[in-house]
Amino acid sequence: MKAAIRYEYCTPDLLEIGRMSLPRPGNDEILVKVKATTVNRTDCGVLTGKPWAIRLFTGLFKPVRPITGTDFAGIIVDKGDNVAQFEIGDDVYGFFDQGLSSHAEYVAVSTKKAVLKKPENVTFEQAAASLEGSHYAFYFLKDLKLNAGDRILINGGTGAIGNAALQFLKHFNVRVTVTCETEFVEVLKSQGAERVIDYQKEDFTTINEQFDYVFDAVGKSSFEKCKPLLKSKGIYISSELGKNWQNAFLALLSPLMLGKKVKFPLPYTIKRSMKFINELVLNGEFIPLIDRRYKFEDIAEAYHYVLSGQKKGNIVITFD
Repeated sequence: MKAAIRYEYCTPDLLEIGRMSLPRPGNDEILVKVKATTVNRTDCGVLTGKPWAIRLFTGLFKPVRPITGTDFAGIIVDKGDNVAQFEIGDDVYGFFDQGLSSHAEYVAVSTKKAVLKKPENVTFEQAAASLEGSHYAFYFLKDLKLNAGDRILINGGTGAIGNAALQFLKHFNVRVTVTCETEFVEVLKSQGAERVIDYQKEDFTTINEQFDYVFDAVGKSSFEKCKPLLKSKGIYISSELGKNWQNAFLALLSPLMLGKKVKFPLPYTIKRSMKFINELVLNGEFIPLIDRRYKFEDIAEAYHYVLSGQKKGNIVITFD
């Protein structure tokens, strides 16, 4: 089979399309013919080994898995003897942030990981794009005590995390304000944003409004800059650790802080987030934003685009 391969942490230029033996499913595994996958922020970390903390999970000195890829959507073509919940021919999708080797024509996946039958109301491309950013959006928001009518500002409404967060929050009847570039203002309004701030025309940190929560989904602001936007007991959340890991540090201090606080929840249990995502997809309450589609042979170009920081939503890789 064709696969995207590297044996050392590297830049996209050193990622090669090569031939690997077709994997054979173990007793608890399914063999999936991959129809679509994505290149996402997690994939970039797995490829480059940066930030260094990711190597604690993917291999300290070199990657444990030579094939890249963390998500997939495809068709089961074989299965192990102990697999009872899936059948050959089932459409499935799944995600594992430490690597699945899914940037390949076929992938063997343990049924103990987060893998579900693909909802019939979405394409393979949409299914693959529903996972990585959505998983992180779920965990950044899951511990918030949201009430209908609460006001939240999302900085970065066109990123994979921010756009998923916008759609998830509408599920809870929360009033959402988002930032984005000019060309996406109407798109985000159609997805349920109460107000859209065009950051190319206005600095969101200077608006004269206050919110119960501010979620920096792109990690380009800070607690200090967003403090004036928070109500007296408002909470700031960021998708990034921040300069000198300040967001994690401030989150640890939050129990001692009066008034405005910082939360930095850590993602875990992908099965839990995927169950939530799957339910919203089935109900038609979530459709991922897709920016570009690349053929598998052009996967290095897709990595370059994601690393440029210019992507909107998700970057999908398709197989002929």
